[in-house]
Amino acid sequence: MNRIGYVVAAGLLLSLPAAAHSPQQPPHQAYSEGDLKLESGEVIRDFSISYVTHGQLNDKKSNAILMVTAISGNHHRLDFLIGPGKALDTDKHFIVCTDAIANGLTTSPSNSKAQPRMQFPKFTIRDMVQSQYRLMKEKLGIDHVVAVVGPSMGGMQVLQWGVSHPDYMDALVAMVPLAKTPAWTVAVLEASRKAIMNDAAWKDGNYEAPPEKGIRLWRDILSLLSACTPDMYSAQFKNGMDVLPWLESQETAMIKAFDANDWIYQTWAYERHDVGTTPGFNGDTAKALASIKAKTLILTGTKDLLNPEFEPIEAGKNIAGARVMTISPGSVTGHAAAGGGIPADVEFLNRETSAFLDSAKKPD
Repeated sequence: MNRIGYVVAAGLLLSLPAAAHSPQQPPHQAYSEGDLKLESGEVIRDFSISYVTHGQLNDKKSNAILMVTAISGNHHRLDFLIGPGKALDTDKHFIVCTDAIANGLTTSPSNSKAQPRMQFPKFTIRDMVQSQYRLMKEKLGIDHVVAVVGPSMGGMQVLQWGVSHPDYMDALVAMVPLAKTPAWTVAVLEASRKAIMNDAAWKDGNYEAPPEKGIRLWRDILSLLSACTPDMYSAQFKNGMDVLPWLESQETAMIKAFDANDWIYQTWAYERHDVGTTPGFNGDTAKALASIKAKTLILTGTKDLLNPEFEPIEAGKNIAGARVMTISPGSVTGHAAAGGGIPADVEFLNRETSAFLDSAKKPD
């Protein structure tokens, strides 16, 4: 595999759970919220949200940035932006990196004792935001943040944060997001779910071992056919048949990395998302977006085959003063542009996010 192949693979693998969390990294923490009431009226019993923090919270508690993660991702998802001198500069900011409902670290179908597997209630992107809001307010005592930042499903949460809690942040940075999930994305997610649920080994969610055939196909549909672009494959594999052993290696890496039921539940939240269905907006997506007060940066990937770029570009037109940018203009890295595995995209994201946050931060 050539160099491009390695970095693409690395970027995609950044969305996997934190199996390699080292002692040198900030420790996992958890906040038990009791029963988390969902907007459906159901509850997730004995709910606990997982998170890590970087940097120091100042005396005024005015330097916090909240990071929210992508589908199947975790608190490591934006590590390439976190650290001294990077966009999420730990010399200046206190970074709170959260784990989303059903990512295997926060309460999930895979780890819930009270509601295991398919007994787990369905939830929404807004429920994810509510769980994070409670962490920030109840546990950390933070009443306002510099920014909320996230990629992909994290970007969807970012925009929802701006609608649900418009006065809570100075800025929003939404990478390859959606404000309302379009039909294309719904179809992709449905195909990925069917790959798992049609595997006899899934056993209606009661599998003893990972449903391997379904997971392999899910990996191909999502990470390899939707997160990448045809242009990337052309650059990576001069001989088309060379892609097959690489696909197999990528599938194998996924089998034990993320729970199949957790994926199914997160896709249900992902596909039903629409900021317009936030209470008070009567399904009007444009009106909901227009209610955002924070300075907003939307970053899109050229030829994004998971979250098509036309949707966030259109969404940005409804947010007052929003800045919409293409990640690394001239490149064609699609959804993987926010994956952290392509050096030019990483450099672009650090530079532009840093400059935007500097311009958006209000004085203490």
